[in-house]
Amino acid sequence: MTYHQIMEHFLIFRRNFLPTVAAFVLIMSGVVFYPQSSIANSDFVQSRPLVVVELFTSQGCSSCPPADKFLTDLMARGDVLPLSLHVDYWDYIGWKDPFASPLFTNRQRQYASKMALRYVYTPQMVIQGVYQAVGSRRGEVLGMIEQAKSIAQVPITLTRKNGDIRLSLGAYKLSSAVDVIAVFFDKRHETPIRRGENSGRKMINSNVVRDLKRVTRWDGDALSLKITSDWENKTDATAIVLQSRTTGEIIGAAQLDL
Repeated sequence: MTYHQIMEHFLIFRRNFLPTVAAFVLIMSGVVFYPQSSIANSDFVQSRPLVVVELFTSQGCSSCPPADKFLTDLMARGDVLPLSLHVDYWDYIGWKDPFASPLFTNRQRQYASKMALRYVYTPQMVIQGVYQAVGSRRGEVLGMIEQAKSIAQVPITLTRKNGDIRLSLGAYKLSSAVDVIAVFFDKRHETPIRRGENSGRKMINSNVVRDLKRVTRWDGDALSLKITSDWENKTDATAIVLQSRTTGEIIGAAQLDL
């Protein structure tokens, strides 16, 4: 073999084989590199994005159980973060929902305002902050979940160490300011209903939100902070949701079991 043939084989080896070896070593050592990204330009893909589905429901609403069941079914998917937010405006008709809060009613009214809806209703599902449908209309909601996957997502690091819940975000170019929202929820509740429209039924509610609060405003700079709540040691899981302050669009979500 001539000198030139030897050099040609070496160059092919260096170009095709060495990068693979280097990548394998980095992966095995736990080091992973992510390219710099820009949400404004939508030029990256998150490895496992979550579509946030918020169900506004009530145990005092006779048309809500099918939507509650649908939300439970969505928990089996790995690409959806389903959340059940119980509103309080049906509490007067005979059954006071133990999970209802004016906080969730207010969130639903904010969505109604952004979406130019004339009224709030149950069961309503809001998908990724920008789509909405009657919560029992499975086909319609599933179609919206697929549509929502086109929205660029910010990767979120959410960890718990020594009892502290910590959030980390890299630096990104944002088209508008974002609210960092912490959600604490229970995975399952069974409630015997003794009065009202669902009297005599046992209601099963999944991913029941107990606390939802705005942690901070994010303008795209690298961010690291501790997440606290009175509910952090009383609930099954927490989630972080990144939501545009202007459009309501959700551009990132992560869940952590507690």
